[in-house]
Formats: sequence, C-alpha cells, structure tokens
Amino acid sequence: MSKPMDMNAKKPEFNASSLKRVIKMMYHFYPKLVILIVFSILFCAFASSIPAIFVQNVIAVIEKWVETGDWEAASAEIIPKVILLIGFYVLSIALMTLQSQLGAYMTQGFLSKMRCTMFDGMQDLPIKYFDTHKHGDIMSYYTNDIDTLRQLISQAIPSLIQSAAIVMCVFAIMLYYSVWITLVVIIGVVFMMFVSKKIGGGSAKYFVRQQQSLGKTEGYVQEIMNGQKVVKVFCHENDCSKGFDELNEALFQDSFRANAYANSLGPIIMNIGNILYVIIAMVGGIFLISGLTNFSISGLPFSISILVPFLNMTKQFTGNINTVSQQINAVVMGMAGATRIFALMDEKPEPDDGYVTLVNVKENTQGELIETSERTKKWAWKHPHSADGTVSYIPLKGDVRMTDVDFGYVPGKDVLHDVSVYAEPGQKVAFVGATGAGKTTITNLINRFYDIADGKIRYDGINVNKIKKNDLRRSLGLVLQETNLFTGSVMDNIRYGRLDASDEECIAAASLAGADDFISRLPEGYSTQLSNNGANLSQGQRQLIAIARAAVADPPVMILDEATSSIDTRTEAIVQQGMDKLMEGRTVFVIAHRLSTVKNSDVIMVLDHGRIIERGDHKKLISEKGTYYQLYTGAFELE
Repeated sequence: MSKPMDMNAKKPEFNASSLKRVIKMMYHFYPKLVILIVFSILFCAFASSIPAIFVQNVIAVIEKWVETGDWEAASAEIIPKVILLIGFYVLSIALMTLQSQLGAYMTQGFLSKMRCTMFDGMQDLPIKYFDTHKHGDIMSYYTNDIDTLRQLISQAIPSLIQSAAIVMCVFAIMLYYSVWITLVVIIGVVFMMFVSKKIGGGSAKYFVRQQQSLGKTEGYVQEIMNGQKVVKVFCHENDCSKGFDELNEALFQDSFRANAYANSLGPIIMNIGNILYVIIAMVGGIFLISGLTNFSISGLPFSISILVPFLNMTKQFTGNINTVSQQINAVVMGMAGATRIFALMDEKPEPDDGYVTLVNVKENTQGELIETSERTKKWAWKHPHSADGTVSYIPLKGDVRMTDVDFGYVPGKDVLHDVSVYAEPGQKVAFVGATGAGKTTITNLINRFYDIADGKIRYDGINVNKIKKNDLRRSLGLVLQETNLFTGSVMDNIRYGRLDASDEECIAAASLAGADDFISRLPEGYSTQLSNNGANLSQGQRQLIAIARAAVADPPVMILDEATSSIDTRTEAIVQQGMDKLMEGRTVFVIAHRLSTVKNSDVIMVLDHGRIIERGDHKKLISEKGTYYQLYTGAFELE
C-alpha cells in the first residue's frame, strides 16, 4: 500500500528567533572561541574609531601652533599620539588576523556539528517522515541551508557586531564633541533605518520562498534522475522539461524579488549617507559662521577641529549603517536556512516506550535461561516486571499474532479493517491480493514502522508496544521488492545484516541465497566495489545480495516482500532452494504476486481492500473455488 504525500505538511516560515538559537548553539559548542572572537572584533571596532579623536587633537594642536608658532611644543604633543595610534593599529591587525583564523575554524566546526546533529536526529525519525517529504528537499537542508548558515556565521554576524560597535563608539564621540550636530545625524540615521526596515522586510519573505523553491527544484531533479529509464521509455522528456521549467521559473521569480529588494538597499542607504554628509557640512558651516553656542559633553567650543573629524565620523557612521543594511541579505537568508534546519532538528523522533529487550541466553545446570554476552544463537526476551522488580526471560520463538487490527496512514481513512493473523513458530504465512489490498501494510505494522489504530499485535505473547523497537526489528529479517545496496564492497553489503559476522559467515549466507556463484565470477569477487545502489549489477543479482544480507542476520522471523519479483524464472528456481533452507525453523511472512511461490505455505491469506476474505492452505483454498482459485487458475488477475 503506497503512502500519500502530506501536501498539507506545515512549511517552516521565517523566524527571527532562529538567529538567537544559532548564537546560543555557537556559544554552547565553542564558548571560549566565541568570547575571544567577539573581543577581537570589539577591539578592532574601537581601534577604527580612534582616528576621530586623533584628528581632532592634531587639528587643535595645529591651531595652537598657528597662533603661538611653537612647533617644538606642538610636535611634542603630536608624536606620542601618533605612536599610540600606530600601536593600536598594529594590535588591531594582529587581533583581526587571529579573529579570521579562529572564525574560519569555528564556522566549519559549527557546521560540521550541525550536520552531525541533523543526521543523527534524522536517523531517529519515523518512516512516515520520509514517506511524506521529498528526499531532494531533505538533501537541500544539508547543502543550501547549511551554506546560508556559513555565510551568516562567517560574514554577517561578525560584520554586524563590528559595525554596531563602531556605530556606538562613533556615536559616543559625536555626543562628546557636539550634541546639536549629533541630533542632525540621528534624524538622518532614523530615516535610513526606516528605509532599511521597509526594503529588508520585503526581501525576507522572498528569501524564505527562495529556499523552499530551491528545495522543491532539487527534489524534482532527484526524482527525475532516479526515474530516467521510465522517463525515456515513455518518451516524457519534454513533459519533464516543462515540469522543471515551472519549478525553475518559480525559483527565478522568488530569487529575483528577494535579491531585487536586497540589492537596491545598499545604493539607497549609501546615497542617503552622502546627502547627510552634505547636510552636516552645511550645518557645521552655519555654526562656525554664526558663532552659535556648542552644546557638548566636552565643553569645547565648536571649531574647525571639531567639524573636520565630525564629517569623517558622519561618513564612518553612515558607512557602517550601510554595511549593516548590506548584511541584511545574508542575515535573512541565514535565518531562513536556519529555520528550515531547526524544523528538521525539531521533528519529533520515533516514539519508543518499549522496555522488553532481546538478549543472548544459555541454559544453566538447572535448565533455566540466563543472560550472557556470548553469541549463543539462543535468544530470549528480557521482560522486567515493575510490580515486584523481577525479570523473566521468554524464549524467542517467532510466534506472531495480530488480533482485530485497524490501521490507516491518514487518520480517518483506514486501509486495514479488523485484520487477524496468526503465525505460529516455524510457519510460512503468505499474503496475496491486488496492489493496494494491504499486504505490505501488515508487514509494516509487524516491525512497527507504523503503529496500529486499534487491535493487538503480540510477539511470543508480548505486546509489541512493550518491546524496544531496535530489539523487535533485530529479530526480523526483511527483504524488500526495492533493493537498497550501499556504497562499499559486496562483502560489506552482505555483512550489513550483522556487522560482527565473519567473512566465512557472509560467504555461507551468500551460498544459502544462491548468490555465491555470480559473486565469485565478479572481477574482484566479494571485494568488488558497489556504488549508486549497485548499478553495475543486474536487478536479480542485487536482489540475491539482499537475500544474503537477510540470511547472515539469522533472524527467527523473515518478511519477504516480493523478494523474488525481480528474478527471472530460472534464477528463481535456484534462489527458492536457498530460500527453503533459509526459512527452515523460522516464521516467515511472504508477499508474492507469483502464486507458484506460495503454494507450499502453511497459511495463505487473500486480502481485498484491507480485509482478509479467505484463509487456508493451497489445497483448501483451491477446493473452495473462491477468489484464490480464480487467481491461481488465471480467471482473475492480481492487478
């Protein structure tokens, strides 16, 4: 049963609190580095504000020298100030170099930790999340969104801190020299901030849309790449191009609007700053000509020694305001990316309230089961009892029972109705029925990829909700219709079923599955490297490796979901012999379209629209001449 995409899933929106969260996480990971880097930035900002005071003092000394003609006294005042200023700049350069190196280390380290946190959290998400989210969009979190964080941390935040510090320092110096002129500057800056808010706010929503459109586009590209054979065989290249063009056009429009807003902000703010510079020069000139009283903290009269540095400070003040406005682009994109990343990180992990675990056991001299760290090939469910503090060990047999189970992938739309399945240890239970009848859904419930809405599922008499999911799944072998092989050698892929398996055990599992023959004929045998989901193997060969992977796990319960559907009839006969050996002594659930593969099942269940309409062995169902008989004889088709 296929799962519908959740088209109404909540999309992350722009959230300014993401910036606060990023800063908190940076401090959590690198507290000392953050403090040192911020100190370096602040010192550099302070050092860049010093020249205004220096210029004012130098001009004042020169005015005094012009009046007195005492150059020696003037030089005695100027030279120490020059030496002090040079010292500040040398230290500033050293700290700036240190800050850039430490900043690069911290940025890449932070991104590395974020990726690890995202990936680790993603491993704990339920299967439903991946069924309802496009994989390309999820990949976009690790590429595009992480890159926006890099720009935010390495460029935008340091620039904002430095510009803010410079603005505050310069503002304090301005107040020190002239309150009236500073008020004029403040009026101009308020207008600049108003413009920044209007334009920056307009770009924010489009940067969020840009990130979402980028994720959709990448998801579509990945989808088409995975389905290239289907696209080509049905000659849908033009349709695919049209679909991509629509998504690409939406990405273009969102990106254009976002950058159009952001790119227009810098020139506007810069020109407002230029106008403000002219206004300050005119107001200052009026003060000098008219001899108006200067109101300042310093108490100094307004003179050319104050006006000249004031003009430079105005340029510096508005320039840093412009720098802040230019970083709005990176800040908005960074917060949009961070919001999406945190949306992934904040997804609720797959719940697991189980407390029953699977352990290796052996018998003591009294014939009682005791837990052991050795691999004995004997397993038991370790069941602690909270009432009296005792622990019981229930032998793992593979008795699986579903009773009156109802289930739907979407609430209110059940796909299984009152389903009951009884599989005793060592039995082979087969499910047959048309696509969408609910066969795969039943196996998804046994291994708790999804939880049931109503009814009971018991494993060796234990409610599966009480069993820890990892332990439950460790007891189940699963071979799917869609084979997934990982980058690595053939041996690595077989050993994936049990990581502590020896080479001999892996080869034995491959022989059991009928895969040893073709593997031995590969260029490097079991060391042959696989990539791109085993694209250098045939579909049947890939399936054989998947069966060997399940065999090496040696589970008491096997689930074979169309396990031989991709294998030709001749290969199937070879595999079936190995499968029969693999299924000996195990409880097996088989889903198959080829009814010839389920003839020897102990129980065959026929499903139709989520209900079991017939059950029994092959002989019984044939004699009843119902749906199974008609399917088997070809009167009905499975599809």
